[in-house]
Amino acid sequence: MPTRILGIESSCDETAAAVVADGREILSSVVASQVSVHRKYGGVVPELASREHLRSIVAVVREALDRAALSFQDIDAVGVTYGPGLVGALLVGLTYGKVVANALGKPLIGVNHLEGHVRAVFLETLRSGQELSLPAVCLIVSGGHTVLYEAAASGPAEPLSAALLRYRKMGQTRDDAAGEAYDKVAKLLALGYPGGPIIDRLAADGADVSRTQAEHIDFSPTKVRGNPYDFSFSGIKTAVLYYLRAHPGLQPEIQERRLAISKGERAADKVLPLCSLQTLGLLVSFQKRVVAELVRRTLQAAEDTAAQSILVSGGVAANSELRHSFEREAEPRGFRVFFPSRELSTDNAAMIAAAAYPRLLAGQLAGWDLNAEPTLSLA
Repeated sequence: MPTRILGIESSCDETAAAVVADGREILSSVVASQVSVHRKYGGVVPELASREHLRSIVAVVREALDRAALSFQDIDAVGVTYGPGLVGALLVGLTYGKVVANALGKPLIGVNHLEGHVRAVFLETLRSGQELSLPAVCLIVSGGHTVLYEAAASGPAEPLSAALLRYRKMGQTRDDAAGEAYDKVAKLLALGYPGGPIIDRLAADGADVSRTQAEHIDFSPTKVRGNPYDFSFSGIKTAVLYYLRAHPGLQPEIQERRLAISKGERAADKVLPLCSLQTLGLLVSFQKRVVAELVRRTLQAAEDTAAQSILVSGGVAANSELRHSFEREAEPRGFRVFFPSRELSTDNAAMIAAAAYPRLLAGQLAGWDLNAEPTLSLA
């Protein structure tokens, strides 16, 4: 009989619930997005996020159970995110998870959101039949996090879904997270929110434009003193700001073009503004510089630690330029790079349920005094 874990995730602006069997088979995954609520503010408003979680959490969990064709009594344990994240948002999912586990008399497992992103890669490799070897260097990159970890098995690594891992932090951003930099640049250009998917789409258009048609800006590599694995993106964002001040009139035209929506995309992502060639060139240059920083430091960390695999997860892992750059540059150096699917890259509860499974097997259960930890570390 498989062990079925209900996962609950509410660390930021996605209310999510999922049921995963044996840490590897996704029986259901439901995500209620708040993008439309936060779009007019150009970023996540914590108070509004908490309110929307309260409105959605009961319906999302019930929908996850319905899709898995299970009742509450069929669940073997509850895994819930308790950090890092927005404290008010975390408390909604954590409190509901406690109530469910207590009412059912089921084990409660507290899950680190960052480890969830690592497990999202495991879920993808397990269901696709890919072979992932440890130790690995993990790049977790999103709107709230840009951090590098070394991950190794703390015991038997087979099966991978049941392996407990130990983590060592190697580097992190010293200012803006990469996804945050995307959102801020998109806001400077009035491109909309969230900025990452919009800039990625527009930069893909700009990449098709030759240098004779669009001006590409040469952003210098970011120099970070001290830890060579640390990131910094505020300088790139500021360089875009100065360029816009020197070249007024680069706002996109009001007219919008609609794109066909594909699996894994939100309906809101199918609308893109029309931009001038100069603006497209700016976005191409900005994205290439951000991606180059992420790829360069991650590959250096993998070489220095003799890692067997590279894992890339988090919302920015869905970025097409990042995926292409890793695939292009990692293979000549002898590394295999693993990504989750685009649906598993962004915040979801399947990764939380998957991360709870090995902890359940090891008896690492949470008490009813488990509290939200907004600055929770993974190392």
